Amino acid sequence: MEGTLPERNMAAGAALFKSPVLWKPRRCRTFKSGPVVGFVVVFVEVRMNLFETVTAHSAAMRLPLYAVTVTSVARHPDAALLSLHWHGFLRQTPLKMPGVELPRRPVPLSIARLDISGERPDTLEQALLEAAWQLGAWDLERIVRPPWWRLGAPATEVSEALRAFGYADEEDAAAGNGGAGEHAVAQASDRDQMLREASRRGYVRWLFRPRKGGIWSAIPEDADDTLDSSGGRTLPCPVVPGLASGPGPQRIVYRLGHANVPVLGSG
Repeated sequence: MEGTLPERNMAAGAALFKSPVLWKPRRCRTFKSGPVVGFVVVFVEVRMNLFETVTAHSAAMRLPLYAVTVTSVARHPDAALLSLHWHGFLRQTPLKMPGVELPRRPVPLSIARLDISGERPDTLEQALLEAAWQLGAWDLERIVRPPWWRLGAPATEVSEALRAFGYADEEDAAAGNGGAGEHAVAQASDRDQMLREASRRGYVRWLFRPRKGGIWSAIPEDADDTLDSSGGRTLPCPVVPGLASGPGPQRIVYRLGHANVPVLGSG
């Protein structure tokens, strides 16, 4: 795969700013790019059009997606973080040395800030369902997690929360400035604020695995009768958002795919 990670990341960020199919940003935040290890954040703010945002970013990166996640603070109506999880390896530096094979590193995470101020509470989930449907995902998972800033909170709960907001670990989160440092290169102060708020209010995380433009298109055994020849689907999406059942941890899985393949019992 040609191009260094900083070059590819910059091109992907530029695609988000220039794509004619995206809603015009209300406010844009600058971002930088450079050699990093771990997480890279392309931090932009766009009006919500998830399918077009994901496809534009994928086209610029020229890499298959492993998963797409969106995280928001519980009962927070203003913003969410869209995270794109890539499958691939890239050089971290343009340096070339004759006879020396420089190591490649996993492609880091890319993050965009979604502006959802003034939208209905179910608008974000509806947009996610439509994006997952168009990208050929088998399902969309929504989990609701409680605040973790409390006595006795399990370490695994804290780690899951940090990853949901795009931080590699507690040290990465403690660096401030949106994670600028070893694991990120962008100024994303709102992400720090969202993380702190979620620690006291809880958060919601959605996840789907795209088949169109993703690594899952390489799995021939995945027989889904709803997919077209490109591995995606056309709108409208027949699945509608469901209501939250109340406070506390929750998990809802929206099934999007369908296969007319008999399932044999194990005996």
